[in-house]
Amino acid sequence: MTGLSLTTDEGGLRDELPPITTWLNRLLALRIETQNLLFEVFEQLMTAKIEGAIAAGNYDKGLETITAESIVVTDRRTVYSHPVSGAQSHVLTVARKDRIRPLGLVDALAIVRAEPLSTLLVNTRSSRAAIQFPTASLMLDGPVVEHRVRLLRPTDELRFGLDALAETHWQPTTRKLFCDLWQAEVAAVPEFTTSTFHIVTGLLLPIWRRLPDHDCQVYRIQTDAGERIIGRHIALTLVATMLRNLGLDDLPKLAPEDAWAGLVEGRIGLQLADGLILRRSRVMNDYRVELICFTDAMVPRLKALGLISEIISWKLRLFIPTSAQGCAILTSLLERHTLVGVTDRTAAA
Repeated sequence: MTGLSLTTDEGGLRDELPPITTWLNRLLALRIETQNLLFEVFEQLMTAKIEGAIAAGNYDKGLETITAESIVVTDRRTVYSHPVSGAQSHVLTVARKDRIRPLGLVDALAIVRAEPLSTLLVNTRSSRAAIQFPTASLMLDGPVVEHRVRLLRPTDELRFGLDALAETHWQPTTRKLFCDLWQAEVAAVPEFTTSTFHIVTGLLLPIWRRLPDHDCQVYRIQTDAGERIIGRHIALTLVATMLRNLGLDDLPKLAPEDAWAGLVEGRIGLQLADGLILRRSRVMNDYRVELICFTDAMVPRLKALGLISEIISWKLRLFIPTSAQGCAILTSLLERHTLVGVTDRTAAA
């Protein structure tokens, strides 16, 4: 109907698809009913993607503005200063106080009346109440469709696959028991809750590769003092690791000459920032100092420092030459990737 060819003669998807601008222009030529149908399917697919990301725990909201009753910076630590501009990076400890607003029984029953497919549930183990709603299904490998439900609670909501829900203690219940349990839980909810989180703010680009790579959530906050801050969230369990990567907390002290001698002799292994590891390896009946756990993006920079690359068994490997320049190359490497740990390989052997 749009005149756009998306598949090859064999039925597969073309490598080069029409640009999105062309697609949108052709879309306007369709009947309104057809446009509505396409966008309805698109919204279903988008909802299923979001539900899948939430279920997997990797849903990214982008730049998220944190709102609370009170936000106070309780600690501010400078972790990096740019040698040329003097711009700094800081790790902030932020105390947050939120007012808890549970869903009251009257509002919960109004939702039940408005949703004909809802079901009243009770957890037979914890004596908690919930309202069950259908939600977007997920397409699994196979392909298999996983039908899912959403459980609305006084202060949160849960999501389950139908098969997983059957294995829990949630069971259908009477309206009276549901009301009693819901009201009791609402009455037990405290007025406020307090929490602490950490963000790194300021100049981030030079230290970005040394930050934990599993959580890139960016927060925007305004403190009670009126200070506006944008920074990247750092999980509480990873703050110590980040500080070690930046060379700030309890790092081992080892002269490059001693480190080089230990590597060549095979007595120690070195753990560097950014996940790099130096160790002695036996290659082609010869001992060599090898760098492992590097990424493809690091290779040009590492080779510029003096490391040599070889393809062995169809795999790229990097080595520090064991010549007279080896110690100088190690020194340059340690200046760029801080030493964060020393492994006693003699004890391990």
